[in-house]
Amino acid sequence: MSVERVIALSGGVGGAKLVLGLSHALPAERLLVVTNTGDDFDHFGLRICPDTDTVIYTLSDLADREHGWGRTDESWNFMDAVRELGGADWFNLGDRDLALHVLRTDRLKSGESLSGVTNHIAGVLGIRVSIVPMCDQPVATVVETADGPLEFQHYFVRERCAPQVTGFAFEGIEKARPNPALISALEDQPAVIVIAPSNPFVSVEPILAVPGMRTALRDCGAPIVAVSPIVGGQALKGPAAKMMAELGVPASAVEIARHYRGFIDGLIIDEKDAHHMREITDIGVPVEVAQTVMSDLNDRVELAGRTVDFAARLRGGIKR
Repeated sequence: MSVERVIALSGGVGGAKLVLGLSHALPAERLLVVTNTGDDFDHFGLRICPDTDTVIYTLSDLADREHGWGRTDESWNFMDAVRELGGADWFNLGDRDLALHVLRTDRLKSGESLSGVTNHIAGVLGIRVSIVPMCDQPVATVVETADGPLEFQHYFVRERCAPQVTGFAFEGIEKARPNPALISALEDQPAVIVIAPSNPFVSVEPILAVPGMRTALRDCGAPIVAVSPIVGGQALKGPAAKMMAELGVPASAVEIARHYRGFIDGLIIDEKDAHHMREITDIGVPVEVAQTVMSDLNDRVELAGRTVDFAARLRGGIKR
């Protein structure tokens, strides 16, 4: 597989799996990962960036594979002390993980941009892949529910995704601007843009909602390929299927194609959804069938290769 730069849009755990595969399938300097920052929030006075940190921990081989979030070999003395003092314990912060948030917050308060802090942390941890937040301006995903609006982490962690979803909002999005490093990479005419198998509503949409982002991605000329996060009617990770059902949308790869129709040039679906190929093609989205359930590193690398190869085949037929 020979390819120029690949740009991947990623949320947390599911997206990070494909990002890891891409990092093994490509030279590090040819991969740029754009992370969702709509999940970012302040907790105990610290700036927490869950999706960005998941990508960082995954690429540095520090991710806790059992939980799917946080650092491996973690200890929990801080959280134990918080509970003893009667503090809020709904969002777990491990002792090792806490160090990252403290240092990030300190550098941000000193005037450094989120991009600069992220680049520093990635470099210290030996990551050679470029990881760039979608923007440096703060954006907050709000989940609108039947019980009222909830900040994303309150919905996702504190309430365990229980409230019925009615919609989404992105506070601060009107002041956001696409990350300059991403714009620079787009001007260099990348070969492929990959939308990782992340939640389309709360992981990918915040990225695409940044003013000017969709146009910049579409106008760069690279094929845009999404990997469906829905397999056999279920989300492998997170509440995407539940959200779709509550919004009155069937949880299927077909609906993922409809969601991205007009923006993507192709969709990769799992072998379990091969029977949807004709339906997806009929709505105007080219489709590729592959094993998208990534159980180990080999699966991640294999899917990464299939994704890039599919995009390469689409490249000649793009008309914009």
